[in-house]
Amino acid sequence: MPDTKLQQDRDLLAAAESKGAAAKFAAYFKLSGPGWLQSAITLGGGSLAGSLYIGVIGGYKMLWLQPVMMILGIVMLSAIAYVTLSTGEKPFRSINKHINPVLGWGWLFAAMIANLVWAMPQFSLGTAAMQQNLGLPLGDWGCVAIIFVIASVVIWFYDAGGWGIKLFEIVLKVMVGLIVLAFFGVVAALAFKGALPWAEVFGGFVPDFSLLSQPAENLRPFIAASSDPAYWDSKIVGIQRNTMIAAAATAVGINMTFLLPYSMLRKGWDRTFRGLATFDLSTGLFIPFVLATSCVVIAAASQFHATYDKGLLGEAEPTAVTAKLQKAYDGNVSSFLADAESPELINDADRKLAAMTIKSDAGALAGSLENVTGSKAVAQYVFGLGVVGMAISTIIILMLINGFTFTEALGVPTSGVMHRVGSYLPAFTGALGFMFIWGPIPEARFWLAIPTSRIGMML
Repeated sequence: MPDTKLQQDRDLLAAAESKGAAAKFAAYFKLSGPGWLQSAITLGGGSLAGSLYIGVIGGYKMLWLQPVMMILGIVMLSAIAYVTLSTGEKPFRSINKHINPVLGWGWLFAAMIANLVWAMPQFSLGTAAMQQNLGLPLGDWGCVAIIFVIASVVIWFYDAGGWGIKLFEIVLKVMVGLIVLAFFGVVAALAFKGALPWAEVFGGFVPDFSLLSQPAENLRPFIAASSDPAYWDSKIVGIQRNTMIAAAATAVGINMTFLLPYSMLRKGWDRTFRGLATFDLSTGLFIPFVLATSCVVIAAASQFHATYDKGLLGEAEPTAVTAKLQKAYDGNVSSFLADAESPELINDADRKLAAMTIKSDAGALAGSLENVTGSKAVAQYVFGLGVVGMAISTIIILMLINGFTFTEALGVPTSGVMHRVGSYLPAFTGALGFMFIWGPIPEARFWLAIPTSRIGMML
């Protein structure tokens, strides 16, 4: 970034300081950028899959979970930003110099592995949404090619320098905005139909840690009526705990800790920009994340929590949504028959719980929403565009981060040819890993994000 532009930014911040809160807010918003990059990566397949299952298993009672996890993540990222901008040193080299090279190299390689692994569920998610929700008449290779080309072109902008970085950030802000609007539109359609209990929705933002040790309240009557309450109690509490871990892992991942300091240094920020960095994270990261994930949780809770597809139990005619859920339902029943103390006593409540704990994917949710809203445009196309936007924006940022880790590992500048080489590695591992490992297993495509989240949490 040219020194003149950087000095103009400093002058803008200095002038805004003396003009009051409104001018300061306007200046901060104009200069924001790295926080939106963080938002683009965290709004990905893991957040979507986690949000869906939070709604399925916990209903509105777990709406508090992701905002709390994101607040904890922002505290950590703000600390990283403060140290980086205060010292002006690249964190990888600073850790190696002042703490221990083992920690520094471990951080770098863990971030790189996360990038290469996380790209796979994003290609998987994007392909599934393009085919199922948007109805594009394309095979897997066609969808992967479109995603690959879009991500590659946007990354090319970033390495073009000052104007390219600005254009890159504008594109990412637009994509994040469209993701939020898409999911907000779905909830607005549900609200218009009177399908949302607003008192429960707002109450769900109050933390409830009892879900770590007991099933959600709406599931308890079914558990009590089942033939093996101990089995269902253990199973559902385990799911709730795993969902909380996945939410923590997908709110802020280890590769995000690598992205933030390097994206700020690449823009030329220093200690003058420390207040802007905190504002950037609090708005560009927190607000879009909370809005998008909360809308997905609300939509999933309204359709799937403590309820079931009646076609699965023969109480109504099977539908297209029933067909999507059938295999998962059969799997839950089989697990119960294998692990319950008295499987021969399986009753109606057991079957209902097996149907209620299905991991419904984006296609099933969209199909269910179509029945409620009466609008295929809202349920399939708007929702599908949000999902595709999530996948592509996350792939773009994974590529960007990997460029930083690659150049730092080689000890070369974080720009130019070597940054581009490093940036394209996740695109190749994501596309090829999806096509040759997960592509042949369609039912695994959406939920690939969950095991990936667990790998991310360990890192």
